[in-house]
Amino acid sequence: MIVYFTGTGNSRYCARLLADRLGDECVDSFHFIRDGIAADLISGKPWVFVAPTYGWRLPRVFSNFIRAGSFRGSGDAYFVMTCGSGIGSASSGNAALCREKGLLCRGTLEVVMPENYIALFHAPREAEARKIIAAARPTLEGGIDCIREGRDLPIHRAGMADKLRSGIVNEMFYRFCVKAGPFMVSDACVGCGKCERACPLGNIRLKDGRPAWGGRCTHCMACICGCPAGAIEYGRASRGKPRYQCPEEGL
Repeated sequence: MIVYFTGTGNSRYCARLLADRLGDECVDSFHFIRDGIAADLISGKPWVFVAPTYGWRLPRVFSNFIRAGSFRGSGDAYFVMTCGSGIGSASSGNAALCREKGLLCRGTLEVVMPENYIALFHAPREAEARKIIAAARPTLEGGIDCIREGRDLPIHRAGMADKLRSGIVNEMFYRFCVKAGPFMVSDACVGCGKCERACPLGNIRLKDGRPAWGGRCTHCMACICGCPAGAIEYGRASRGKPRYQCPEEGL
């Protein structure tokens, strides 16, 4: 079973491709996470957990979802992590999570996809995004072959810098960067409520027709990148930057 978490669609794209090629079921973790429901899933095929990379590790909301859930049937687990440049030493954390859950970790696949973290970086425009996604297909197909044949994914080698990124830098990322405070909305807001519906933590509520952010945020960028009016900004950091959502149709 393919189980995924996504903010702007990169991981959903990968998960659906995996499900299609492997003839497997695809499950979105969104409502489990948003509604605080512990997953109770059964699969005769290996578990394939697909998620973006946040601070060179699995997003905490997704690792907590796995930790809280029950994943019965197959004892094998694969991880597919989308990223803008690299996953650090996330594979070691995934292996530790599997040991905690009584699963056998069969490896982590690093898949470079278009950057979406516009709170810090620039996202590509659609034409460039399509090129990056096309370039990721061979990596995904190689991973699919490994899963189909029951082989471990290629070992992801991590150096000292990777370990630091997934360790202390990850801790600093969550402590100092992952905050909802800088989000703001301009007069372009039409009060459609899409941002409220898209938030996986239910951290956004419309007040007088405009979004207001609470104290919970995972920086998935679903609200800012999914706003149809382009009305949401992350302080000054996002001004003038293109928004990104995975252009799945026609790929």
